[in-house]
Amino acid sequence: MQSYGVLSVFSKVKTPRWPVKTHNRALRLAHAPVFAYFCEEMRTLLRIIYWLAAITILAGILVSLDYTLAQAVFIGLIFCPCALALEFWMPKARKPMDKVFLSLAVMTSVILLIVILHFGVWASLGISPMLINPAFLGLILTSLSVGDYFWARWIGKRFKAKDRHITFYSERKSVTLPLADIAYVESNDTEVRVVTLSGESYRNRTGISQWENLLGDGFLRIHRSYLVNLHSASMVSPDLVSVGGTELPVSRKYKEAVLRNVLARN
Repeated sequence: MQSYGVLSVFSKVKTPRWPVKTHNRALRLAHAPVFAYFCEEMRTLLRIIYWLAAITILAGILVSLDYTLAQAVFIGLIFCPCALALEFWMPKARKPMDKVFLSLAVMTSVILLIVILHFGVWASLGISPMLINPAFLGLILTSLSVGDYFWARWIGKRFKAKDRHITFYSERKSVTLPLADIAYVESNDTEVRVVTLSGESYRNRTGISQWENLLGDGFLRIHRSYLVNLHSASMVSPDLVSVGGTELPVSRKYKEAVLRNVLARN
């Protein structure tokens, strides 16, 4: 990551209305591309810090169960990819039973990895009953994935660069769009359509729930099949939202959130 020793110079930058007092605001005004890079680097760094802290806490718990520090860290590392898999796939599971099966699959994977590690590497070391206790494993995995989710949301709000872009694949071609140009995302069973304000449409196979996570707080779910850009949406009626010249239905499940968020911006 580049050095930002020039930040003190940016603190003198002024706008026509007020003096710039914060480094973040000054850097954004003075050099937007550098600020965007800075935000991206900080988001990555803070996510890494979260997982290092999580592994450290897990290692501390396992050391109290008579594991050595190296063994405790090694077992702690097993939980991280499993918790990330749970965090990634859970929003894509639409039915309650799918969520149950996913949780069981992740928990079973953790137990199998721990058993293999103990009998394949540490043959002389017995498995602590805590490490094969479903309640304990569920608590650890849920805490890690939920904690990372809210930590990532906070990071996204704290280090938000202007003119963010997103890159995805449509019909085997890489497409990069500014988030501000996306009008809405429409789900059609096995694929979604990303529709821009200019009327262009791109097909993609990423689920709409995952798109909701990728696009962030500037987009709002109004229906199981629609995700709209809040900055471009307006209320037509309690049951309809207009975005990019297209009227989209609002389902009962999301009506309260739509009225609260869309009307607040209009």
